[in-house]
Amino acid sequence: MSNKASKMGRLQDLFEKKKTGVLNIYFTAGFPVIDGTVGIMRTLQSEGADIIELGMPYSDPLADGPVIQASSAIALQNGMSISTLFDQLRSFRKEIHIPVILMGYMNPVLQYGFESFCKNAAEIGVDGLILPDLPPFEFEHTYGPIMQRYGLDFIFLVTPETSEERVRKLDQLSSGFLYAVSSSSTTGQEKNMDAVVSYIDRLNAYNLRNPILVGFGIKDKASFHLLSGHANGGIIGSAFIHHLQKETDYLKATKTFIRSIIQ
Repeated sequence: MSNKASKMGRLQDLFEKKKTGVLNIYFTAGFPVIDGTVGIMRTLQSEGADIIELGMPYSDPLADGPVIQASSAIALQNGMSISTLFDQLRSFRKEIHIPVILMGYMNPVLQYGFESFCKNAAEIGVDGLILPDLPPFEFEHTYGPIMQRYGLDFIFLVTPETSEERVRKLDQLSSGFLYAVSSSSTTGQEKNMDAVVSYIDRLNAYNLRNPILVGFGIKDKASFHLLSGHANGGIIGSAFIHHLQKETDYLKATKTFIRSIIQ
């Protein structure tokens, strides 16, 4: 099987083999140190994370709360850029075999060159993209065909306020999974878990084509397992980054955090 063929199926293969309890960990590339990204990825994989969502730091991250915003600011100060990240990831597939998604915003991607970005991401083995400020219309008519040309999945976000009609549309456009934002706030905020469960159950009732991962507000083993019982899994970002901030040994911190969630 070619690298492109195996890459295109990585997310799909995961969800075929693991129907629930899928753990997606987000962290910001270049945080806490410029050259720590691949080491954290390696540790996440070895400790049992299922998906790595790698944030490309940006000066105006609209969907992110203060913890991730602060990590982006530090990463940018450290010198992280898309070009630097691609250089660091050049051979990561020699040792990282789980799905890897790049999450970021359109401005720096457009500055890099959208097709060059997709081409380079695909060549190094990235599986998919999350770009929260890319509207569905522009995806359908301009950018989606470019991503598809390079075999990249694209994940749209839905919220509790998203209408059923729009949820179905975004599900039809997405591949890999659908990102169910637990509320319309930014990342890292406290959530009413009963309301989140009700929202996920409503999404399940739509019988969508994509698996559902819940993000925004999962911070520990209890919240992860609660929501994983209703969705295919969960996404943890702010809580992990906050843990990295507190520790001087970021690889040890990565191990202890993942073990606190899944053991």
